[in-house]
Amino acid sequence: MSAASCVLTKDQFLCSICLNVFTDPVAIPCGHNFCKACITDHWDIDLPYQCPTCRKCFKTKPAVQVNTLISEMAAQFRQSAQQKAKEVPRDVYLGLKRKTWMFFLACLICVFISWMVSEQKKHDFLLKEEYEAKKIELSKTQAEILQMIQEIKHSMELSKEETNRQILNALKESVERSQAELIQMIKEKTRRTEKLAEGFVKDLKQEISELKKRNTEVEQLYVAEQEKLSKLIIKLLPDSDLKRVQQYAVDVTLDPDTANPWLILSEDGKQVTFSDVRKNLPDNPERFDICVVVLAKQSFSSGRFYYEVQVKGKTEWDLGVVRESINRKGKITLSPQNGYWAIWLRNDNEYKGLDDPAVRLSLKSRPQKVGVFVDYEEGLVSFYDVDAAALIYSFTGCSFTEKLYPYFSPSPKYGGKNSAPLIISPVSQ
Repeated sequence: MSAASCVLTKDQFLCSICLNVFTDPVAIPCGHNFCKACITDHWDIDLPYQCPTCRKCFKTKPAVQVNTLISEMAAQFRQSAQQKAKEVPRDVYLGLKRKTWMFFLACLICVFISWMVSEQKKHDFLLKEEYEAKKIELSKTQAEILQMIQEIKHSMELSKEETNRQILNALKESVERSQAELIQMIKEKTRRTEKLAEGFVKDLKQEISELKKRNTEVEQLYVAEQEKLSKLIIKLLPDSDLKRVQQYAVDVTLDPDTANPWLILSEDGKQVTFSDVRKNLPDNPERFDICVVVLAKQSFSSGRFYYEVQVKGKTEWDLGVVRESINRKGKITLSPQNGYWAIWLRNDNEYKGLDDPAVRLSLKSRPQKVGVFVDYEEGLVSFYDVDAAALIYSFTGCSFTEKLYPYFSPSPKYGGKNSAPLIISPVSQ
């Protein structure tokens, strides 16, 4: 073993990464040897995995084990070199050591710069691909576009964090002059990346603005068409239409098991008003816990039915029909999509048909009594001003698949106003 070590030269025991005698030498699949720590650290920052000597690439990170034979030979060589170093004059030894260290620093800077350029190209390419993919998906939904903006901003933040980390590593591993050059290069790359991302965000925001504008135009057109349709229905219906639907009158009473704790029902189940005191009632599944709502006991799953409700003296109210499976807990949005076909009064003179979207109603007179008519098979829900014998609003083309219940909300009092009750009135033909 001693004879063999004399024949081998120093270069055969130097790691090509750290330029020092091997420490825990390992061999990788291409046959080249490195210090175990050097090749592990190299692969942690260099992707894809490749040999620093022959540049051969590996699909996955190769497993490495210490080469015992080379390790023992390197240890003997290190021991022999240390003995010879004692015989070499100190100034010559220090000169050689200084030259080796400067060569290592220069090599390390070159490797680091090459890695940084490669990483930046990959980052620019990936960012470009991400933008193109997300631009194709832009037409899907406005919510997806907003999510894309958030992702790009997050990517920018991660890029800034990675840049800061790289600067710190450069400060620790490079000489003073190289530090300034690396930092300037990294900042320049970052500025270009941020400028590119800002351009992407600007384009996306412009498309969002255009989408919002088109959406507003569509909604305005829909509301206008709904109002025209309602007016046309009113013109086409004969004056005797109310008389026709009144023949389907049914007896309706209020269900106390569904009533919100702030509501007071009359003993006959025909009147409901808002109370000043909240009652302590069991929170059964049928009961509305937040919205001041009560349903009728009766349900309808076929045919036609009609009933009338007195709203005289009230400044706010809701009336209509709902499907059996509606959500009765928490806040509720009234719309056919959520299972509500209703109209309401707000602020004493604002009437709306709660369609998708809601339609503002212009009434010739203030209804004192409202008639509600449902044709289950035809998918029709109509509201009438009983005294004026006039149609208020109709939901058409509805699809009913569940039981329907009459729906009532007297709304809160608001400081003494709106204290009048909602009264289910007998139908007089």
